[in-house]
Amino acid sequence: MARISTMNSVLRKVSVAAAASGLLYLCRDSDSKTMVSISVPAQFREPLLRPWQIAQDIIHRSSFLSQGDASQSGNLPPIFSRIGPVPSADVNKEAFGKVGDGVKPSCGFLGRDSIANAAAMVGPAVVNISVPQGFNGMTIGKSIGSGTIIDPDGTILTCAHVVVDFHGLNDSSKGKVDVTLQDGRSFQGTVLNADLHSDIAIVKIKSSTPLPTAKLGTSSMLRPGDWVIALGCPLSLQNTVTAGIVSCVDRNSNDLGLGGMRREYLQSDCAINAGNSGGPLVNIDGEVVGVNIMKVLAADGLAFAVPIDSVSTIIEHFKKNGRVIRPWLGLKMIDLNDMLAAQLKEKDAKFPDLNRGILVPMVTPGSPGDLAGFHPGDVVTEFDGKPVVSIKEVVEIMGDRAGIPLKVVVIRANNIRATLTVVPVEVSPVM
Repeated sequence: MARISTMNSVLRKVSVAAAASGLLYLCRDSDSKTMVSISVPAQFREPLLRPWQIAQDIIHRSSFLSQGDASQSGNLPPIFSRIGPVPSADVNKEAFGKVGDGVKPSCGFLGRDSIANAAAMVGPAVVNISVPQGFNGMTIGKSIGSGTIIDPDGTILTCAHVVVDFHGLNDSSKGKVDVTLQDGRSFQGTVLNADLHSDIAIVKIKSSTPLPTAKLGTSSMLRPGDWVIALGCPLSLQNTVTAGIVSCVDRNSNDLGLGGMRREYLQSDCAINAGNSGGPLVNIDGEVVGVNIMKVLAADGLAFAVPIDSVSTIIEHFKKNGRVIRPWLGLKMIDLNDMLAAQLKEKDAKFPDLNRGILVPMVTPGSPGDLAGFHPGDVVTEFDGKPVVSIKEVVEIMGDRAGIPLKVVVIRANNIRATLTVVPVEVSPVM
């Protein structure tokens, strides 16, 4: 009787909702029996059917138990065990997969286990790096940082300032560092490469047993507001996980008051402290999207990481040249857009009739750009025969081609077109 009452209650609720939407129909058959017909749109069917499906599952299990299998008692499926919509059966299998199964957490929504699963995928590959500090052969302390094993051969990605000083390898370490894994194993590592400009370094360890590794993702798809996770050893507290969101995807070094050549960073609000340097910034799919390198000391929630796309390019330079080669033109450049072009045109009627390109507001005297004939106010539209609209495109085209002549097309005042030949020079790594 109670079951019939419950079903009638559910039916009344569905009928009221359907009637409000004009979806309720009455009809009478030849036997004078009244029938209710409800047409429910597709998007509402699953939520309405789910209680019946759960009820049927419970009834099925109860029937199964009534046959005498008491071992199944208490194993009814949990309901509302996640935050957000109840996923499909396939998504459930992914979300609850065991760590190490190679299964990704569900990316359709942020569930109860999403952050924990992502951290579990990368965590075993995060290491603690300890480097002796001292001078004149005397050790006076240790530098502590983090790193990530990115290759089964023992290649570890970390920060340059963790393993080297401003002038090169630390006197006390002689290029050797102590590496401790999450599972307790310890190794002596060797610093293979370090780029002070980007603050990225590679350390290598050798192991006779398998090493856990982390997968490198892509940073180009990140958007402000995306969830990210920081792993590392802040204040020497190994195996620490913090979470936050991406605050900015293209924070440049000028915004932070850092001199030298332009660099871009990912900004997040993950909790970052001393010892996190070199640790991975991870997306919700358990992929490394950045390398944490610094935070603002006087503020909370202002942490910065080198985008993994830039790191991948640096690693390729290491493999190809043993160092990062950065061609330098001596030009200050700004991406031109509609608003900036309109403002410049309003100030100077001679400004080119362009709203896309790369504006050159300043040329360093004696630089390759100056020798090539660049003038302040030029707008670059082609570089090495390719149309360009952003600084990033110019950097990608130059690559590591220092000393190689490149043709550049610029548009000047009164829409005068000029073709210049510039020969980039390799810049010092500390610029």
